[in-house]
Amino acid sequence: MELAYIPSPSHGVLYLGPVPLRGYAFCIIIGVFVAVWLGNRRWVARGGQAGTVADISVWAVPFGLVGGRLYHVITDYELYFSEGRDWVDAFKVWEGGLGIWGAIALGAVGAWIGCRRRGIPLPAYADAIAPGIALAQAIGRWGNWFNQELYGKETDLPWALHITSSADGRVPGYYHPTFLYESLWCIGVALLVIWADRRFKLGHGRAFALYVAAYCVGRAWIEYMRVDDAHHILGLRLNDWTALVVFLLAVVYIVVSAKKRPGREAVVEPAAQASGDTAGDASADGEEKADGEEKSGAEPSSSGAAAESAETKAGGGSGTEKAASDSDDEAEDRTEAAAGTDGKAEDRTGAQADVKDEAESAGKKS
Repeated sequence: MELAYIPSPSHGVLYLGPVPLRGYAFCIIIGVFVAVWLGNRRWVARGGQAGTVADISVWAVPFGLVGGRLYHVITDYELYFSEGRDWVDAFKVWEGGLGIWGAIALGAVGAWIGCRRRGIPLPAYADAIAPGIALAQAIGRWGNWFNQELYGKETDLPWALHITSSADGRVPGYYHPTFLYESLWCIGVALLVIWADRRFKLGHGRAFALYVAAYCVGRAWIEYMRVDDAHHILGLRLNDWTALVVFLLAVVYIVVSAKKRPGREAVVEPAAQASGDTAGDASADGEEKADGEEKSGAEPSSSGAAAESAETKAGGGSGTEKAASDSDDEAEDRTEAAAGTDGKAEDRTGAQADVKDEAESAGKKS
């Protein structure tokens, strides 16, 4: 009797009327949203514009889904093109079956198209989105839990996955939950990339290469535990060989890139820098204009004060001169009045003298 285990859902799809709601699809959609959200935050922190990551994801996500499905169909072609199989099932993505190697490869092509249209270097975009991709994988792996697929070997561990379905050759029992192992590993990879990027200022695609290398290490040992059918080469599953080759390529890229292009990109989105410079110039022009207006407004006041002072002084001088002129006029009037008085006195004296002379003349005649 098992004391503890991870139960599997009885159904991987719910129906809202005639509309099917599939757990696998929900996990993929949620993972995409998380990747875009985190990628946008990292892109803005690097100097890019908000919304650029979402715009480019419009190209990257569809290409990634097609690439992931193509890789799965090509590497497991017998599931769709062998005798008794229906090749139409190859298009039923909602039933599961996406290869991460094909998703990353063709998704990079879509991202390159989007970056080229925006004038953005693809390595810088890849560095920003890398931890988000790892988290998207961590969430997407729970879609395998809804479909009861991609589990490992039998085990009696308390966290064993209880498989209840017997469809497509499944044998009900308790198995290693490899979907959970990979989900936890991807979360660790995301945290590793975020830490290393902050610590070493990774740039020019090295953060993305670190994500690829770290994921391949975990995928190798998790792949080894799986029991689903797969092609083998020299005793190893095909995905083990793929992980080994991709891991080596990622490590080589990190080493060579660090020597040829050390450090991080100074500018990740020219349009963002251009808009920032324009805003800065406008602000500077506004400040200069305000300073000029303040200075021009102060100068007239000084001029007005000086003019007023000059007028006051001039007015004061004119008043003094006027007062002096008025005093001189009054003095002249007084002098003329005095002269007139003297003239009248002389006239009276002359009249008296004439009377006296007439009187004396009359006395002599008598």
